Amino acid sequence: MNIIGPDKLVFGVDDVDACKQFALDYGLKDAGDNHYVALDGTGIEILAKDDASLPAPLQSGSMLRKTIYGVADQATLDAITEELSKDRDVKTLDDGSIEATDDVGFVLGFQVTVRQPLELAAEAINAPGAEPQRGVNKIGVSKDFTPKPRSLSHVVYFVPDIEKAEAFYAERLGFVTTDRFTDTGPFMRPGGTQDHHTLFFLKTPPFMQGVEHFTFHMGGPTEVSQAGYALMEKGYQSFWGPGRHIFGSNWFWYFKSPFGCNIEYDADMDLHDENWEPREAQPGADNSQVFLLKATEKWAPGGPGEKPLPR
Repeated sequence: MNIIGPDKLVFGVDDVDACKQFALDYGLKDAGDNHYVALDGTGIEILAKDDASLPAPLQSGSMLRKTIYGVADQATLDAITEELSKDRDVKTLDDGSIEATDDVGFVLGFQVTVRQPLELAAEAINAPGAEPQRGVNKIGVSKDFTPKPRSLSHVVYFVPDIEKAEAFYAERLGFVTTDRFTDTGPFMRPGGTQDHHTLFFLKTPPFMQGVEHFTFHMGGPTEVSQAGYALMEKGYQSFWGPGRHIFGSNWFWYFKSPFGCNIEYDADMDLHDENWEPREAQPGADNSQVFLLKATEKWAPGGPGEKPLPR
């Protein structure tokens, strides 16, 4: 099925004002009507937890109430409706999207994607032995530049039964497993993207079921670092990073958020097709990251400013 990736995550939160401010500080644009979006129009919707329009919450109380996937066309939407209607209720909503629940309890939506094509350059570097990617007299960084999230990348679920979850997304929706942490969970991508993953499961006890983090793609590692540094300067707590993952090769920086989960910046994720052979590794720091950096406040060798930045 030609599912492209997540278009929107819908949250029902305790503190609406704090979540909206966080979304703006993270770099998303206020698109009105409680929507906060990246440059391609994908994003999040922030509602109060008791908003009547929201699907019922998980028993765990997770603030993530719905994951809406963008699909290529109406034919794909019809195919998903036909497939899922075999054994569950599939609602067609007023906006033409459909809504159903997966085999482990997450509410899903599907719509013809709102994702807009982007024509933006990736981060360019110069390196000995290679043709310059950034020409003469072209500067690489500016302190006045404000990086913007480009596209909703992926979501990570806490799931008690990863085998059941993986089977649903693979057999019913055509997702492909690209890599796996043993006894922890698979990285998966739908058929309409070559991104290493748009979905990852982490095995947890039932009382923890929910969302561990969600992520937006940035234009490169400098944008991840510059956006993360700016977020930390605003007082938000760094959770993990900056660093670079092994599975997916993406640069990362995670932060605590008022959405009851972490949020990440990522960049430069691997692309895969049907020729890719999935890898498997034991979970742990050695198999998760090539390196992990730690920021400290310092402006010059030997200069003042040894105070650790907020983390």
